[in-house]
Amino acid sequence: MNRRNDILLVDGYNMIGAWPMLEKLKEIDLEEARDKLLDMLADYQGFSGMTVYVVFDAHQVPGLGATYRHHKLTIVYTKEKETADECIERLVSELMARRRNVFVATSDLVEQHVAFGKGALRLSARELLINIQQNRKAIELTLREETPGKRNTLGGNLSLEVQTKLERLRRGK
Repeated sequence: MNRRNDILLVDGYNMIGAWPMLEKLKEIDLEEARDKLLDMLADYQGFSGMTVYVVFDAHQVPGLGATYRHHKLTIVYTKEKETADECIERLVSELMARRRNVFVATSDLVEQHVAFGKGALRLSARELLINIQQNRKAIELTLREETPGKRNTLGGNLSLEVQTKLERLRRGK
């Protein structure tokens, strides 16, 4: 399935609370758990081709909210008095107007129903984690198939003259 134009909206703290390895990490260091989530989602975005937005709930923090890019992901911190759910609902409405498939990853059942009602496709935290794990296996398999014991050398791509000059440089001549 080609997902190059699809969009995935992720409830960041919901994933951290739902994925066992991030839940454990959160108990030690929440920022580290956030960074690990972003790394995993960046890899997923790169392999799947989906555009990924990660929404973090900052509704109890004063301010206007923030949106920035990190690892080519779009990270959204909600505005003051706006929950992640409300932000995701707003983004679904905005993004659906562009005629793309919009997926919402959350295990919050109410949020799933609201997003589905607005035309988005639901994805539970567990389903997203399984997709990420399957993609990681596919990447590893692809890398193994592309380089089965081969070294990536330049030798075959350089003229004899250039190879000779490089060898002289290597030997300090």
